[in-house]
Amino acid sequence: MITRVVKMAFQPEKSEEFLHIFYETQRVIIHQFEGCVKLDLLRDSKNPDLYFTLSYWRSEEDLETYRSSEYFKTTWPSLRKLFSERAQAWTLTPQ
Repeated sequence: MITRVVKMAFQPEKSEEFLHIFYETQRVIIHQFEGCVKLDLLRDSKNPDLYFTLSYWRSEEDLETYRSSEYFKTTWPSLRKLFSERAQAWTLTPQ
């Protein structure tokens, strides 16, 4: 199992738009991808425009299949327009 952590900082006026996209479409669709075990969204306690997603995948191959999907290729560019800075991502494995 691997964990993917993505840190996203949004323009203050765009946070609500992101939340709408996440809860109305993204959360449901990502769960449907083969190997996606769980997806969590967390908000920073001090900065209301800073979010983290934690997605849990059966394998790195499953994550890469999602990242190569048509859904990801069309959705990610539209989300990037809402960011106040470049997103950061880490793929973690248990030790």
